[in-house]
Amino acid sequence: MTHTTQLATHLKSLKLSGAADTLEHRLREAEQNQLSYSELLAMLLTDEIETRRNRKLQRLIINANIQAQKTLESFDFTFNRSINAAQIRELATCRFIERTENVFFLGPTGTGKTHLSQALAHAACRKHFTVAFYSFSDFFRTIQTADITDTLEKLFKKLIKTDLLIIDDFAFKKITQTQAEHFYTLIDARYNIKSTILTSNRAIADWSSIFPDPVIANAIMDRMAHSAHQIVIKGESYRKIFSPGTNNT
Repeated sequence: MTHTTQLATHLKSLKLSGAADTLEHRLREAEQNQLSYSELLAMLLTDEIETRRNRKLQRLIINANIQAQKTLESFDFTFNRSINAAQIRELATCRFIERTENVFFLGPTGTGKTHLSQALAHAACRKHFTVAFYSFSDFFRTIQTADITDTLEKLFKKLIKTDLLIIDDFAFKKITQTQAEHFYTLIDARYNIKSTILTSNRAIADWSSIFPDPVIANAIMDRMAHSAHQIVIKGESYRKIFSPGTNNT
């Protein structure tokens, strides 16, 4: 067994696989450039740190349940001039999460609300914030399943700790009294502690109509709207404009 092979084995035993994977390359680089032992060690440790960061990012993205391609870099700001690109890029700094503020994306179907919410989710993951993305239907279905299986407390603990909760297509349909009470419990626990993004085809004034109890509706809306960035997107659906056979001239 060569010294290089032995060193690679030791690195893997110590769970330093990032350094182990680049060991031979770094040894050649050190020899070619006559680097010191400390410089070689610094490069190997940097490789290990970068590998761990990338793995953590991938775990965060997978756990967030977001699509890999829905990033800010892939969003076409030119198709809809009503979207303030500077405002979106400011939100992508994630300072709104640090300030525990909420974001509402409002507008017709197909205008980019879901893509933008997931793009902010990607930005949050890159800064190592935890994210949970749900469609409106899946969100309440998940809560209902947890309630039935007696795992609701465990789910709520997880959601309350999540730095950024995203509910897509909010106010899609009416919810039950039990669902409203569960939602209030969660929103109240996250109030002024964590951030939430909602996307919706409906105006905020119409959201209260999905709740059976106006008291709970007002309590939820008061907490959600407090310090929220409201981004109203106008225009036609991207899918309609760029669908095959459409004449855009």
